[in-house]
Amino acid sequence: MMAFLAEAGAENPLIPETAELIVGLICFFIVFGVLGKKLLPNIQKTLEERHDAIEGGLERAAEAQAEATQILEQYRAQLAEARHEAARLRQEATEQGATIIQEMRAEGQRQREEIIAAGHAQIEADRKAVVTALRQDVGKLATELAGKLVGESLEDHARQSRTVDRFLDGLEESAAKAEATP
Repeated sequence: MMAFLAEAGAENPLIPETAELIVGLICFFIVFGVLGKKLLPNIQKTLEERHDAIEGGLERAAEAQAEATQILEQYRAQLAEARHEAARLRQEATEQGATIIQEMRAEGQRQREEIIAAGHAQIEADRKAVVTALRQDVGKLATELAGKLVGESLEDHARQSRTVDRFLDGLEESAAKAEATP
């Protein structure tokens, strides 16, 4: 067995011959050079494109995020402004409503006072007309009664008016005295 080991030691399969080693190294450097000149730039270019795509995507995402944030702030500002405007419009409408109600009350009060004044004027006019008619009727009756009592005719209009006026004035004085003494 030793002999076998000695023989195997001379030809060790793990240690290549020098010529094979040199040819292998030359082929390795040729393949490595070709790969380095042809393939490595393509690989480097692809890696850079991927890097740019990733970085560009991140930058675009950051820009989109910033733009979205800006739009959101604008929307919030517009919303706040719209709410403020709505509150202002509600306040104005409330104030206008209060003003209209106040004006309508004042107009109603004015109309009521006009109606009351017109009613008082109408009552006063009716009272005067009734007093005038009553004086005439009382005058006729008084003249007829006085004519029957006196026995002479009191047909003279001037005399009749004076007599009636004296009689009615006397009635008014006695009514005023009766009201003054409770």
